[in-house]
Amino acid sequence: MSWRGKRKDEDVRASDDDSPAKKVAKPAESSEESDDIVVCNISKNRRVSVRNWNGKIWIDIREFYVKDGKTLPGKKGISLSVDQWNTLRNHADGIDKALADLS
Repeated sequence: MSWRGKRKDEDVRASDDDSPAKKVAKPAESSEESDDIVVCNISKNRRVSVRNWNGKIWIDIREFYVKDGKTLPGKKGISLSVDQWNTLRNHADGIDKALADLS
């Protein structure tokens, strides 16, 4: 399997027989162990946070959901690198102008 075919959060394990390999998901880190800093809640289920993941800093804008009493991150969202965040921030005036033009 090529390096592109295996996801980092999954572990592929094959048995001794000729059956196909099965993917087994690794347990997710608990929210207490993560380095998330919640900057603000945009709405009831959306928040902006800054996190350190795999040694890199990310600005995460994401929807969350509640399951079994735990608040968990959903699939809908975007993680921006610091460079991407700076690019977006530098264009804030242009975004504000476009919003004003469309309002």
